[in-house]
Amino acid sequence: MAVLQSIVLITALAGVTSVLIAASFSVTLLSKMVNNMVSFSVGILLATALLHSLPEAFNIPGTRPQLLFATLLAGLFGFFLLEKIALLRHDHHHEGDGHHHHHGHDAENAGRSGWMILVGDGIHNFVDGILIAAAFMADYQVGIFTAIAIIAHEIPQEIGDFIVLLNAGFSRTRALIYNLICGLSAVVGGVLAYFFLERAHAAMPYLLVVAASSFIYIAVSDLIPQMHRRPHWAESLRQTVLIACGVGFVILLSMLH
Repeated sequence: MAVLQSIVLITALAGVTSVLIAASFSVTLLSKMVNNMVSFSVGILLATALLHSLPEAFNIPGTRPQLLFATLLAGLFGFFLLEKIALLRHDHHHEGDGHHHHHGHDAENAGRSGWMILVGDGIHNFVDGILIAAAFMADYQVGIFTAIAIIAHEIPQEIGDFIVLLNAGFSRTRALIYNLICGLSAVVGGVLAYFFLERAHAAMPYLLVVAASSFIYIAVSDLIPQMHRRPHWAESLRQTVLIACGVGFVILLSMLH
């Protein structure tokens, strides 16, 4: 029971701490220029998916690359279907109402990416909870260091999530609350891993790939098309630099831990 209590406490702290640090950084520095920082978020999301989540999934012993790639494809297709369903429901709701939906309509549609990023973030935090629980069950000190490392690598991803949510029309308070709820999914992952560690380990690579697919889909299908609507040379250069900064930010924090 002492191990289980430690897992619950540390996974809760890990999930909440990374969200609060990211929120303080995002709200104070980034929300005032959220349109420009969409590019920064693209770099963070793609780097998190392609340089962290996917390599981690493929490096887990016993995984089959064909199944992981099939999971990635299924994840991308699944998020496409989720967005398509949301679009169809939205269009059906407004069909024949006589309005042209100019003011605020784009922001409402952009909200879809906010909900999808929360799904991916929740899955990612769930996997982090499994990792922390596994480390604690091996050695208490290893569990502490694992939690610190997870907090460090979660910060850039959570910053990217906040930018996506603000860009999607979420208020700062709403973005914080939903991100905190997603952060606490680490507790669920930790508790389930405590009771079903072998099964949780077997599912980890596929959960990581699904989370990565959500980040890739949102960056490529929702955020990058927004950036293409501002095709000026100066704006394009700024976007390129900010994408590179987002990638560099993830790499830097990964090297630190």
